[in-house]
Amino acid sequence: MASHRRPKQPSRARLTILGAAASAAATVGVTATSASADPGQSIDDVREEVDELHHEAEEITEEYNGAKERETELQAEIEELQDSAARGQERLNELRNGMGSMAAAQYRNGGLDPSVQLFLSSDPDAFLDQASALDQLSAKQAESLRLIQEQQRTLDQQRAEAGERLAELEEVRSTLGDQKETIQGKLGDAQALLNQLTEEERQQIAAAEAAEAEEAARASRSAERATDPSAGSSDVSASSRGQAALNAAATKLGAPYVWAATGPNSFDCSGLTSWAYAQAGVSLPRVSQAQANAGTRVGMSELAPGDLVFFYPELTHVGIYAGNGQMLHAPRPGGVVEYASMSIMPFQFGTRVG
Repeated sequence: MASHRRPKQPSRARLTILGAAASAAATVGVTATSASADPGQSIDDVREEVDELHHEAEEITEEYNGAKERETELQAEIEELQDSAARGQERLNELRNGMGSMAAAQYRNGGLDPSVQLFLSSDPDAFLDQASALDQLSAKQAESLRLIQEQQRTLDQQRAEAGERLAELEEVRSTLGDQKETIQGKLGDAQALLNQLTEEERQQIAAAEAAEAEEAARASRSAERATDPSAGSSDVSASSRGQAALNAAATKLGAPYVWAATGPNSFDCSGLTSWAYAQAGVSLPRVSQAQANAGTRVGMSELAPGDLVFFYPELTHVGIYAGNGQMLHAPRPGGVVEYASMSIMPFQFGTRVG
């Protein structure tokens, strides 16, 4: 199925994510039947509508990827806070046990100091707020109480922060469920449209796809020549990291597009770029909008092989520039990693990393 054949403005009816945000790379079941082909639609019209549904699914996929990333961050933050709180509780118990030992020694020697007795029966914060009570403490007792007070405050803060992160995590997971359902709905609508075509129409589409595959193969050969310094390309010379990322991505030609997948066997658009650059020793953010800020922005005439290239006003699609006006990208559900012309989508800018 051809994708992004006509530059179109992306839908603005998008879900938001919290904070931006187990792999969701499993194949989506597409069984929705809410979409239906207009009897007056041409095959090209149906294909364009299917492409638009795929693009809308891709927009939400990038949001899903961000939410998934935030979920992972929150889980790590919560674990760290909980570990710190557990260690803090142990330290607090040690301090309190020390104060208890001090009280026991005083009792054996003739009775409790009134200040210690007051501490053992009330909140140490309230006790320390009484300046007159401080005068009754020895230096050792005062220091012990201050340490207990500070440790209790730290522990309370850690527990409060952990509670806030847990609440946010619950909301993020709810958002993930909504986004996944929306993506599945978009892909289901696209499949429902295709299912209503006649056998003859499917054969026409197959013929068109065969022609487009041949065109993509020619683009691939052209792009490979463009990366050869002896080819005399007018493109800017590629950086070593950019060229390494492009070379890595080229090893995945034919790998299937799967939404939210980051490789090594399947990818979505930003999953491919982040994987390819990781092979070049560069860690990129997960989502396309964040990847746009990972380096220096360049215009069309300044592109070099290996640069990231971004499409649509909301930067919801990303590929890797391959030279001679071609890019290498993971296009859309049902597609595979391939070379394609930069002209098939509304180009915004490139980003040079490293």
